Amino acid sequence: MPVLQGNDPAALQRAAQALAAGELVALPTETVYGLGARADDDAAVAKIYAAKGRPVGHPLIVHVADEAGAAAFAAAWPASARRLAQAFWPGPVTVIVPRRPGVATASAGGQDSIGLRCPSHPVAQALLRAAAALGVPGVSAPSANRFGRVSPTRAAHVAGEFEPDLLVLDGGDCEVGIESTIVDCTRAHPVLLRPGRLTRAELEAALGEPLQERDAAAPRASGTLTSHYAPRAQVRLMDAGHLRQALAVLPPTGADGRPPVALYSRTVRPASAAMPFRPMPEDAAATAHELFAALRELDASGAALIWIETPPAVPAWEGVRDRLQRAAAT
Repeated sequence: MPVLQGNDPAALQRAAQALAAGELVALPTETVYGLGARADDDAAVAKIYAAKGRPVGHPLIVHVADEAGAAAFAAAWPASARRLAQAFWPGPVTVIVPRRPGVATASAGGQDSIGLRCPSHPVAQALLRAAAALGVPGVSAPSANRFGRVSPTRAAHVAGEFEPDLLVLDGGDCEVGIESTIVDCTRAHPVLLRPGRLTRAELEAALGEPLQERDAAAPRASGTLTSHYAPRAQVRLMDAGHLRQALAVLPPTGADGRPPVALYSRTVRPASAAMPFRPMPEDAAATAHELFAALRELDASGAALIWIETPPAVPAWEGVRDRLQRAAAT
């Protein structure tokens, strides 16, 4: 698998040319690494679905270099989308807007709406602009991992997920670490479809109105299935009290000699030094930044179970709680 430095102009040009030719490229964003294809080419986008094992009706997010680039895909630009883009683009928020007919049908999963985002990562920005110069209006890029599994936040995480000829741009560790917030802007009042790093208060301040809750009328959106972001090991969320009780009766090793449990917690520590363990940061943003890397590390320990202390039920932790609840819903 060719892993190229994202700050190398020659590597960026090679990646842009690959996108223009309808090939796949793994690229860094500030949220997670994405598996990208030119969004205006349904045959190229079909390669994403095939590589990930992703259901073709599950829509992708299209990445554009700036707000002006959204015009290639949006049939309308509602006031709520404009306010969010002006407040947070480039940045980790995706807006769902009416889709321009005949454009990005595969990326939209056949829906008449489309998810658009302008990433802030400098490598993603440079690639989008280099690709645009070659006639690529935007790049569809879900997380660069097998469908439903733990998202990658380092170039090394992408290695081994796909065929060895996939071109990967290395942009270092992702700053945010969890996927973007998604807001449905197709209706009279905006609806939060997926929480992320941005809090409801920040979003509502930019919108000038409260966010509505997701309902049956909401369009399908990336990363909103009940079970998602799951490692191979089974994830179980527990509050600190139940976690201590469960650890107190846990045998030091399983019948096969492997650790029965790996632990990720804020306030609870393992009774045995042999137990795979990652301390969860006290800060929500720091936890989001390391979350998927921590899950991958604990999964690699060979434990059949990963026990995780439930994060605080406060707004700052909503994005992390969402990812952990989906990881545990297997």
